[in-house]
Amino acid sequence: MLTPNQIKSRLERILPTVQKPGRYTGGELNQVVKGWDAIPVKVALVFPDLYDLGMSNLGLTILYDIINQRPDALAERAYAPWVDMEAAMRREGIPLYSLETNHPLAEFDIIGISLPYETLYTNTLNVLDLSGIPLFSAARSPENPLVIAGGHATFNPEPMHAFVDAFVIGEGEGVIREIVDVVRTWKQPALSKSKGENVKRETLLRELSKIWGVYVPALYEARYHNDGTFAAIEKLTADAPLPIVKRIEAALPPPTTRFVVPYVDTVHNRAPIEIMRGCTRGCRFCHAGMVTRPVRERPVDEIIAAIEQAIRYTGYEEIGLLSLSSSDYTHVVELVETVRERFGEGHLSISLPSLRIESVSVDLMDALEGGRKGGFTLAPEAATEKMRQIINKPVSDEQLLETARQIYSRGWTTIKLYFMIGHPSETLEDVQAIADLCKAVLRAGRETIGKRAQVNAGVSTFVPKPHTPFQWAACNTIEQIEAKQNLLKKELRGRGLKLNWNDPRETQLEAWLSRGDRRLAEVIHQAWKRGAKFDAWDEHFDYGAWMEAFDAVGLDVEFYTHRQRPLDEVFPWEHLSTALRKKFLRQDYLWSLEGKIRSDCRLQCFACGILPAFDDLRRENPGDVWQCPDVKNGRMQ
Repeated sequence: MLTPNQIKSRLERILPTVQKPGRYTGGELNQVVKGWDAIPVKVALVFPDLYDLGMSNLGLTILYDIINQRPDALAERAYAPWVDMEAAMRREGIPLYSLETNHPLAEFDIIGISLPYETLYTNTLNVLDLSGIPLFSAARSPENPLVIAGGHATFNPEPMHAFVDAFVIGEGEGVIREIVDVVRTWKQPALSKSKGENVKRETLLRELSKIWGVYVPALYEARYHNDGTFAAIEKLTADAPLPIVKRIEAALPPPTTRFVVPYVDTVHNRAPIEIMRGCTRGCRFCHAGMVTRPVRERPVDEIIAAIEQAIRYTGYEEIGLLSLSSSDYTHVVELVETVRERFGEGHLSISLPSLRIESVSVDLMDALEGGRKGGFTLAPEAATEKMRQIINKPVSDEQLLETARQIYSRGWTTIKLYFMIGHPSETLEDVQAIADLCKAVLRAGRETIGKRAQVNAGVSTFVPKPHTPFQWAACNTIEQIEAKQNLLKKELRGRGLKLNWNDPRETQLEAWLSRGDRRLAEVIHQAWKRGAKFDAWDEHFDYGAWMEAFDAVGLDVEFYTHRQRPLDEVFPWEHLSTALRKKFLRQDYLWSLEGKIRSDCRLQCFACGILPAFDDLRRENPGDVWQCPDVKNGRMQ
């Protein structure tokens, strides 16, 4: 294994030959470098995609801050190198290393991998291979790092079960501390005299499985029916938990503010402050909205203090106030007005992603006025009343058009509209309505500000996600998706209109990986062996490699994508609980078939299961977790 000095020496030769060498040097403002030899537990936090994307990942940023606050642990960063850098590293024999100290990842105790989406799976294998770490968990010895993964994609971790030692299901702020504690205890010299090396590693995995929210796949075995459908997950040891319940923070901890500031442009050059976690809207397609329940909000004064610190530590001129539905934050107008009053002279730009059409008030737009006027984003998701009832997003066309007029009249020239095609029961008439609605918004803009008005339509394709009411639904075929996209390409052209869409083959990839079982692990392995990596990048996505992988393993793509699942089918992810009752999700799916909507959970409780499941947390932290009136009064409807 190369030493950090040897790695640094070889990097000096190859960095001038690759794109954006600043991705690979470290040394940024606010990075944390500790004395390697003096720290007992060493953690490498890895985002298995480009530095440009990974530096904007708030989850890893939070973990980096939490770990480095401990005197007995350190956290350093690593990202997937772009293809030119990877080729140079393999040619020069350079393993993947941390940016802070150039230590090879194989020398860390823990490799913490963020998996926010499924198209990072082959990159994860590539990262492990480039690090010299055995791909398969079963092949690792106690000398190898512990490979742990977390993120939204791990709410169905089964396709990656063979490569990851343990998964964190849910929120990571508290669980990372407990994982570090377990690993530090395990490293004590007395334990090194265990009866055997394999026994020692198995002991570590069993100890990790005792932590709330940690899933160790090696302690379980999957069974299947003769028709190939999943039957059950069985414990291989009596003390393994079943189900594994997601980890949740009863109250949001103080936000991270000392962000590492990159030398190169990244996807988001801003300081992100999470103002709220969770959502009460109940959109049936939305995985994030289901798995992050319940809603927890930060106080306005805490957010303002965090903004002040972030500006002081980083120099950023843009603050992103983040949540799944920023305009649903109870005190959003007060927050934006306070930010303007406090930081107005500093020309601070505020971004509020995920604004709801029905909650974008005139007051909020007035409060936002005065910042830089880029595009204003709204997400109708569907364009007919029928489809909005199916997906549980009841917004009328008139609401959208009136909101658009208000936006244009306040100085914005471009409105970005996000739609989704492929929802259950969708017809070509529903797709045509997307084009019609975009044109109506453009007309409203031209009536308000003239020819400067523009509409950008982003149209993605629906993928049925685990732990949502639509987990029983089928995904559209490539042919169905192309027919719908071709209609929109024909209709949405001309001055003031712009259309963006995604590759239908990428939708298939996301569908089979997000809904897959343990048998998909070998498909992922075979695809990687055939060169699959950077699957989220158009120029590198190799659909043929995946088709060959399915053939090599003997699995049928159709089984995982286009099959409508019976209501009584057992899912491969059911042993992982989000605390939402399957009965609730099934009922919501049946309601969607009837076009029946649910109101916002803030108005009425529908007994999804999340609030009573965490009743003890609410009692210990009064006021931190939002409670609906029906639950407070002891009634569940």
